Amino acid sequence: QVQLVESGGGKVQAGGSLRLSCAASGPAFRNYAVGWFRQAPAKEHEFVASINFNGISSNYLDSVKGRFTITRDNAKNTGYLQMNSLKPEDTAVYFCALERFPYRSGALSPGDVGSWGQGTQVIVSS
Repeated sequence: QVQLVESGGGKVQAGGSLRLSCAASGPAFRNYAVGWFRQAPAKEHEFVASINFNGISSNYLDSVKGRFTITRDNAKNTGYLQMNSLKPEDTAVYFCALERFPYRSGALSPGDVGSWGQGTQVIVSS
């Protein structure tokens, strides 16, 4: 199983930016879609964004479209989530996720996930 380690979370004021990284433990990373989910206190896991194995197609939660950008660097076995124009409602723990099956595209649901990262906290103050 591929291990995922997130970094880049923190506290920022509304309107600010953060870049999350998701480092995978091996080259198998490049065969799988990678995505980000988030969970705010007392709320369900929520899909945020995903990008397919070769980086050609991506999907976003409607509320983050135009503000968040998901990318990947398969040579570095790393995925990224650039978050701009952050809002207090973006406050959550953000989890990196790797698709269970290779070479697929489309938005991810929790049931599609084969590997999860440990999560990184994002706090946006007003």
